[in-house]
Amino acid sequence: MRRAVCPGSFDPIHNGHLDIIGRASRLYDVVHVAVGINESKQGLFTVEERIELIREATADYGNIQVESFRGLLVDFCKQRDIPAIVKGLRAVSDFDYELQMAQMNLGLSGVETLFVPTIPTYSFLSSSLVKEVATWGGDVAHLLPAPVHAALLERLRDR
Repeated sequence: MRRAVCPGSFDPIHNGHLDIIGRASRLYDVVHVAVGINESKQGLFTVEERIELIREATADYGNIQVESFRGLLVDFCKQRDIPAIVKGLRAVSDFDYELQMAQMNLGLSGVETLFVPTIPTYSFLSSSLVKEVATWGGDVAHLLPAPVHAALLERLRDR
């Protein structure tokens, strides 16, 4: 079985993430969406909430497994026999950082990293930007799956 992982914080998942995950799901038999746990960051959504939102957003793909991980991504990959990491690249600035990570991961474990360029529609998109715009009342509905948009608006209303 061909397996890959799409890692991230996904706080929240947006259409740019879904574009990369969806494209990976057409190339691999199983795609693990791995939500990284970073205790030094306070997310808008809990890890459990992010996992549920991702599961809902990817339910139609049929070959997505969503779970969290703590520590090194390559350890997550080794434990599950995943030979490839799929990462989206928005701009050249992403490449500089991601290339270093890919080289480190390959050196640590032999896990390969494949870079997928985002489609131009989402080349500017980040979870941080979505949250900032939504916090100030901007319309981000077209950037998120409907259930994620509803959850975001509810969370911001509760703050």
